[in-house]
Parts: sequence; structure tokens; C-alpha cells
Amino acid sequence: MALTNLHPRSALSADTNALRDIKPPVEIRSAWELLWWAVLVLAVAGLAYAAWLFWQRRREQARIVPVVPPYIRAKQKLREALALIGQPREFCIAVSDTIRWYLEEHFEFRAPERTTEEFLYELQGTTLLTPDQKGSLGEFLQRCDLVKFAKYEPGRPELEDLHASAVRLVEETEPIMSTLEAVKTGAQT
Repeated sequence: MALTNLHPRSALSADTNALRDIKPPVEIRSAWELLWWAVLVLAVAGLAYAAWLFWQRRREQARIVPVVPPYIRAKQKLREALALIGQPREFCIAVSDTIRWYLEEHFEFRAPERTTEEFLYELQGTTLLTPDQKGSLGEFLQRCDLVKFAKYEPGRPELEDLHASAVRLVEETEPIMSTLEAVKTGAQT
């Protein structure tokens, strides 16, 4: 009965003032343990970054276009130059530049920056081409220079002859293995 006489507030205060049990000790982590966790997190982040770099490089390598041999690229550019045959100057620039770049890529002979005279003079001292090829190349470049610089206007047959001599030079100097492989596979290069 004594409990019924108590005010509800006093019952709460009696409950909060009651003795409580001792709390267990709080575990304090050592600095070494925190250091090891930090090292572990950094190692995982480093591995994730390395994996990301690996996949990025792998994706870049997949995008890399295979290298097209110089003789194939030269033949393609010479075919494209035929579209300019109605414009003699542009046609001769395209064809002679293609041959100069081809010789530089195929033989590692610096050709595009030199004048025709410098180029032919230096070419005479090399064994990159046969004497016949050197002679036909010299004639080809001089005929192109007439159109490019002297404003000579050749007819279509003469331009086709220039084109044929450029194609012939590329075909004569392309690697022999590629020709044999093309014959075996039946592919045209």
C-alpha cells in the first residue's frame, strides 16, 4: 500500500537513483593497430588503382591500329591520287609526295625535306635502289617538278604514265616475302 501513495514522479526518481552495475572496461586500441589498418586500407587502394591502370592500358592496346607496311600505304595513296588526275598540279604533288614518304618510311632515307636535286645527288651514293630505279625515279621527280613549279600542263596520258612509274617503283621495292604471301593466299596487295 505504501507504493500506491507514491507520486508517479517519485517512482521514477527512485528508479533512476537506484544503484547500477559497473560497466565493462572500454577497449582502447593501440596506435600500432590503427597503423596496420591504415596500411591495409592503403594497400587495397593501391591494388585497386594498379588494376584500373592495367585495364586502361589493355583497353588502349586493343584500340591500337596495326601498323600498315609502307608499300601498302603508298599503293593506297597512289590509288587515291587518281581522283586528282583532272588537276595536274595537285595530282603531281600527291604522287611525288607519296613516293618521297614511301622512300623515307621503307628505306629510312630522308626524302621529303630535300629538293629534288639534293635528294637525287644523295641517292646516287647509296645502294637503296638499282641504277635503273634511280634513273626512273630521277626522271619521275623531274617531270613532277615541271608540273609543280614550271606550270607545265601535261595531258592525261602523261599523268597516267607518271602514276604507272610511281606504282612500278613501289612494286619493285616492296619486300619479297609480302609478294610470296600474297600469291599463297591469293590476296591482292
